[in-house]
Amino acid sequence: MPFGEFIPLRPVLGWIVGVLAIPLQDFSRGGPDQQPLEVAGQRVAVDICYEDAFGEEIIRQLPAATLLVNMSNVAWFGRSIAPGQHLQISQTRALETGRYMLRATNTGVTGVIDPRGRVEAAAAEFETAVLTHTVRGYRGTTPYVRWGNYAALALCAALLAVAWIARLRRNP
Repeated sequence: MPFGEFIPLRPVLGWIVGVLAIPLQDFSRGGPDQQPLEVAGQRVAVDICYEDAFGEEIIRQLPAATLLVNMSNVAWFGRSIAPGQHLQISQTRALETGRYMLRATNTGVTGVIDPRGRVEAAAAEFETAVLTHTVRGYRGTTPYVRWGNYAALALCAALLAVAWIARLRRNP
């Protein structure tokens, strides 16, 4: 996580940490091909904080993973719309992957999101709570797990090509 777990390009960007007085440690980066964790008979893909904003990061552990878990420190967002937006990002990841997403946060929305992106259970924000819910792991591959962002990029390229050809035909 840039500016959280390690400082990328420390010789160039290290001064930012000093100016902002952010208490950070420099952990080493993990390998790009992390395997899901084995927990209670399930294979769990874990992401931390805003990493779930990047679908390509999540699908690296799929289709092997049967559940998704996101743990976040969202206290620094305060009482803003950001915790709700972060929940929506997690809903998107659940829908894209066809897996349950379990979220644990310190002040934001701790919840359980089903494989269709619906919030099945949630704890109130800014309250200490224990959330209990039964989920099951899912297997299989969705189009997004199979092709990632390439399908969307190919569609955009095709639409641009169609628009370009239509423009050429109108203005010979």
